[in-house]
Amino acid sequence: MYGHAERVRGPGGDVRPIVLLNLFVDTPSATPQAGNPLTGLLPFFLIFAIFYFLVIRPMQRQRKTQQKMLSELQNGQTVVTSGGIVGAIVAINDDETLILRVKPDNVKLQVARSAVSSMIQQGEAKK
Repeated sequence: MYGHAERVRGPGGDVRPIVLLNLFVDTPSATPQAGNPLTGLLPFFLIFAIFYFLVIRPMQRQRKTQQKMLSELQNGQTVVTSGGIVGAIVAINDDETLILRVKPDNVKLQVARSAVSSMIQQGEAKK
């Protein structure tokens, strides 16, 4: 049923049975059955969905809050630039630049609006 035995002479002349198993027993046909083509693409869709919810969506949310913060900048607010400079906004120019006053020497710097990375609340600035 599972295979057949064949007798072979070994090195000493003795007879040894060799069992050959037929691994393809009970296969209905040799042709594979065609399944749903979307089944093969399902892992790719799942990987994309995980990537979207863990990477792309949080980045979009962060970019949206950053753009909102940049559009709400006003004179007198204390900001931190991407280079780490802390200063108070003195003027906002029409060409998307800001004039910052940096203490303690009251140096004025002109920086791009997009260089502002965060805004410091008034209570945090005095600490």
